Amino acid sequence: MPPPIYPIIYRPRTGKDKIARGIFDLCAGLLLVFILMGSKEAGISGDEEVHFRQSEKVYNYFASGGTDQSALDTPTSHLKYYGQSFDNITTILIRWFNIDDIYTFRHQMNGLAAWLCIVLAGFLAVWLSGYGAGILTLFLFALSPTFLGHAQNNLKDIPFALAYLAGTLFLLRWLFAEKRNWKSAIPLILSIAFCISIRPGGLLLICYVLLFAAILEFKTYRETAKINIGTLKNKLTWIAAILLISYLLGNLLWPYVLLNPITGFWKSYNVMTQFPTTIRQIFEGRLEWSDWMPWYYLPKLMLITIPLLVWAGILAFFAVAGNALKQNWLKYGFLIFTILFPILFVIYEQSNLYGSWRHFLFVYPSMVVLAAIGLWQLLNHFKSKLVRGLVITVVLLLAIHPLSFLVRNHPYYYLYYNQLTGGLKGAYGKYETDYYYHSIREGSEWLIKYLKTNHPGDSLKVATNFPADWFFRNEKKLAVKYFPWNERCQHDWDYYVVANSYISPALLTNKMWPPKNSIKIIYADDIPICAVVKRESKRDFLGYLSIQQEHLEEAVKYFEEAVKKDCQDELIFFNFASVYYTVSDKVKAMSLLQKGLEINPESEQILMFQANIYAENGEKEKAATLYKQVIGLNRKYFDAYPPLAKILVERKELKEARALLKSCLTMNPGFKAAYAALADSYRVSDPEVAKKYDELAKE
Repeated sequence: MPPPIYPIIYRPRTGKDKIARGIFDLCAGLLLVFILMGSKEAGISGDEEVHFRQSEKVYNYFASGGTDQSALDTPTSHLKYYGQSFDNITTILIRWFNIDDIYTFRHQMNGLAAWLCIVLAGFLAVWLSGYGAGILTLFLFALSPTFLGHAQNNLKDIPFALAYLAGTLFLLRWLFAEKRNWKSAIPLILSIAFCISIRPGGLLLICYVLLFAAILEFKTYRETAKINIGTLKNKLTWIAAILLISYLLGNLLWPYVLLNPITGFWKSYNVMTQFPTTIRQIFEGRLEWSDWMPWYYLPKLMLITIPLLVWAGILAFFAVAGNALKQNWLKYGFLIFTILFPILFVIYEQSNLYGSWRHFLFVYPSMVVLAAIGLWQLLNHFKSKLVRGLVITVVLLLAIHPLSFLVRNHPYYYLYYNQLTGGLKGAYGKYETDYYYHSIREGSEWLIKYLKTNHPGDSLKVATNFPADWFFRNEKKLAVKYFPWNERCQHDWDYYVVANSYISPALLTNKMWPPKNSIKIIYADDIPICAVVKRESKRDFLGYLSIQQEHLEEAVKYFEEAVKKDCQDELIFFNFASVYYTVSDKVKAMSLLQKGLEINPESEQILMFQANIYAENGEKEKAATLYKQVIGLNRKYFDAYPPLAKILVERKELKEARALLKSCLTMNPGFKAAYAALADSYRVSDPEVAKKYDELAKE
């Protein structure tokens, strides 16, 4: 009888196989301990708070019998279109068992999901190629920093990876089973339901069931040249039952789809494929909007953040796994399809992508399985002990880089970049680092200890560039507020905990971040990922308040003192320049703006300000150059389009002006200033067209 711990996938425990199974179980157990221990020290991820709040609304929806409709009112987060069942289940357990340490429990649950995903990947490798490949699968996961990093606190992408892999595994086993029955169908149904319930992308598994079953049926027809109507009806009945039950189960904890069982799911799927929320992230050394990333954004980030050992295993699979492919070409073909299709689909669709490749963690387990099988086949390919020893040596050498990163940079595993970029140091300023704000926890906990020692009992204002109220929940004297780092001079705060996210790459490469008044800097591989900043003066804030109150002389005095204290914040110089501009001293204003550009040469606000001053002074060429620079830095800086178009119209470059404005309206169809500028471009040549655009500008 198979051991009860793994009843679904079992190979006879005899001889060498019994020893291998014991090694597999031991490795799996050690990984469980490692992952759960790591999850205890995880920070709160970038999306976690908003998803937890949504799960509370979902709980209230069901607890109130549907009268509490707040879970369906998500105009900003769009979370009603997410199933997020794993978040919802976790919150149900939190409520039922009155768990106080909410986020630690969430992270432990997520760690358990990650471990189950790893074990299932090991099972898939065992099913395809034996326990050697299964053990290597666990080994490769233990050396996968990105996956292990997200295993700490990503309750969206890790559970989805578990569901997707489980669906793939149980679908393959069901399709290739000698006899199909409910015992083999139930795991498949539950996997598909779980996948759908997390996000609409789970629809992929339904498509795979239909596609793979059709391919197998066609293969049978090609081999026999016959169609057995009775058998075909039986298969179609099975498929229909599996898909229907899966779909219904997948919607049980999803209020929006429960109310709209068909149209709701399809609407959710369409929203997710072109997610409306767009953000700017560093890619190849510049800030770019997520819906404008180049087509190779996803494959490149996977290439430079997945350990080279995994890539080597995948290459080995295609190089030496010929016999395995010949014997099981359809199984491997289906598996490879589940990896490639989602990636190729989003490239084709030009989907909105950000946060590195975390949304595609679900294809990684199958990639690891292929890599492990490739390495196992490579070892078995050579008969010479010397050559095998050489292969093992190369494997161990390639393992050093990710392993040493994990050891040095606990718990910031997900920051890993491989040797193709020169590691994290080589990626700094070129790609995102702490884009999920993990380091805010360490910075916040350090600051709490610091303040207890240096300011016991004082009432202070703490700022963060990520909502961090949870970390300060027991500090009644500390008022915590979130706002972006680049707006810090316009807010009242005493200390600021800032993670390395949404920081201009120019500031990173110019070493203007972290600022000189940082009292604590958190590093990963000698790269600063978080800083705790002590405010030396509030003159910058008082100057800003004086501008709002139109006390300009007072503002000048405050800013003169502020720039002496803080010469690393370009917005101070921007605000200072606005005072002189208001009193018509454009020369002084331009001088201050130039000093701001010395701090951040990519400051869009300052460049735009300078361009407007040049335009007012009649220096149109200089103004046009700066407007183009602003748009080049930020294609969605819409205010730069109309004045640039105006200059182009004055030059009689009507075609270029109209093309520019139409590209603006493609991104922002409601931007009335662009319609007005288009009307002006037709004012002389075609008054009727100008009138139409005037009407659009007034709507």
